[in-house]
Amino acid sequence: MSSLPSFEKAHVLVAGDVMLDRYWFGDVERISPEAPVPVLKVGRAEERPGGAANVARNIAALGAHCTLLSVVGEDEAGACLEKLLAGQGRVTASLHRDATISTTIKLRAIARHQQLLRIDFETQPSHEVLNAKLADFREQLPHADVVVLSDYGKGGLAHIGEMIRLARAAGKAVLVDPKGEDYARYRGATLLTPNRGEFRQVAGGWKSEAELSAKAERLRAELQLEALLVTRSEDGMSLYRAGEVLHEAAQAREVFDVSGAGDTVIATMATMLASGADLALAMRIANRAAGIVVGKLGTAVVSREEIIKDIGEEGRGRREG
Repeated sequence: MSSLPSFEKAHVLVAGDVMLDRYWFGDVERISPEAPVPVLKVGRAEERPGGAANVARNIAALGAHCTLLSVVGEDEAGACLEKLLAGQGRVTASLHRDATISTTIKLRAIARHQQLLRIDFETQPSHEVLNAKLADFREQLPHADVVVLSDYGKGGLAHIGEMIRLARAAGKAVLVDPKGEDYARYRGATLLTPNRGEFRQVAGGWKSEAELSAKAERLRAELQLEALLVTRSEDGMSLYRAGEVLHEAAQAREVFDVSGAGDTVIATMATMLASGADLALAMRIANRAAGIVVGKLGTAVVSREEIIKDIGEEGRGRREG
């Protein structure tokens, strides 16, 4: 695994729930006299694309091309998202405007690298706008190598079953980042990428690796998936295919922030597959990318160069050891 394929010719189509991640950074020097809460004196603010938009910027950071389909409101946050995505390069964003909703915002207040509070603003998009997005999906599908459906449970993927059917009929691999308890809506996808908590919510708990593998295989077969990838935080990640389990240990490093790590994983998996890699190699590189991104604060991206450097450093460490 000394080198990575070039991602320049890879094209990934991403559809799902976008959001604007806002960060207020500052210091806490006193407690409010009005209530027993800290007072954050904001020193600076940052805005970053979140949700499916963070998947798109991760794909672009790797050097691949991405078309992003989603829904935003007719508001300042929606305009801000469009501007941020326009500055990414390699991302073609088709954000359908819905005047009846507010663009989803996640506002985080942070002091000394610690999150004090998160405030969410969100509403469900209208059926008319979702139908327009589905028509856009049909139009963009022939140009994509791989499809990613990024479900954050905000209502932007009401037609996900039809999207999966269309993509699979066109011979495209479909990767889904799932949410909620109803995984039946993802039936027929190529790969699902739940984290450990999301998988437990659907399949129930387990007391051994054998029990976990059995539950994963049962869900994989029931949903007619080619594979199921469970990301397991400090326990790495496990890929379940028919009659086969592959495991990658977590990369040992300091963790600053796990928010957005799932976006990096599915973006890297999709980019690798779009470049001709198999699932096993894609998982190994995605695991490495996740190890890098959790060392960054907030929703962040990992470049191809960072992954290559990380592989090289590990190789040198083994030789010196």
